[in-house]
Amino acid sequence: MKRKLLENVKKIEQRIADACHKAKRDPSSVTLVAVTKNASADIIRTLVDLGVEHVGESRVQELTKRAAMVNEWLGRRARDLSAGAKPRPHWHMIGHLQRNKVRAVLPWADLIHSVDSLRLAEEIDTHSAKLERTTSVLLQVNVGDEPQKQGVAVAAATHLAEQIASLDHVELRGLTGIAPLTDDADRIRHVFERARELFDEIVGERTCGPQFKDLSLGMSHDFEHGIEFGATYVRIGSALFEGIELAQQTGSAKQSA
Repeated sequence: MKRKLLENVKKIEQRIADACHKAKRDPSSVTLVAVTKNASADIIRTLVDLGVEHVGESRVQELTKRAAMVNEWLGRRARDLSAGAKPRPHWHMIGHLQRNKVRAVLPWADLIHSVDSLRLAEEIDTHSAKLERTTSVLLQVNVGDEPQKQGVAVAAATHLAEQIASLDHVELRGLTGIAPLTDDADRIRHVFERARELFDEIVGERTCGPQFKDLSLGMSHDFEHGIEFGATYVRIGSALFEGIELAQQTGSAKQSA
């Protein structure tokens, strides 16, 4: 399993490098977020052991459970001088976040990709203040105007970004956009292009500060297109676990990253 996982990581890193070369970008400007999906604890520990530094989860319960597990494992490892210390990975909340789950996720999430309303941002701000911290977030925009997807409408995004940026304990770092699950490259590129245009419009307004510099665009089936339009984060699940047996997906646990 470790050998196959390493092979998959290397393949994805090479694809990222190739896409960056084509887009005339530095590969170091793109961060791979490994979406753990239904991976076992052993697989997640192996990912961290292989040097994967950013891990994403779409469900709050799974993120908190897995982050706690990894922290406990790393603590044991740090006490074992023969094992070698490993840094704690950065955890990304990439799925829809309900306001009643904010308190649970904040101690663990380094970046929340899915803020799509002022009420949610205010909830994050309130609980972040209680923790005496600032929480980094991305504004999720429904760039493709798909009724089944979360995200603020494009027309409302600039105003909402300005409102979120004014909160004291929330740092708005950029945008998240999700393209349709399709083989139509032109359609995917159109959605990502619009996300980049919106990003540039918000930057031009100069209301969100210098930290507004990230774009979360692209998953396993389309991340090269995301890189073409400036993605700084790509969320990879399926491609990362090719040839590795995972737990069966059911119901809301399904994920297409």
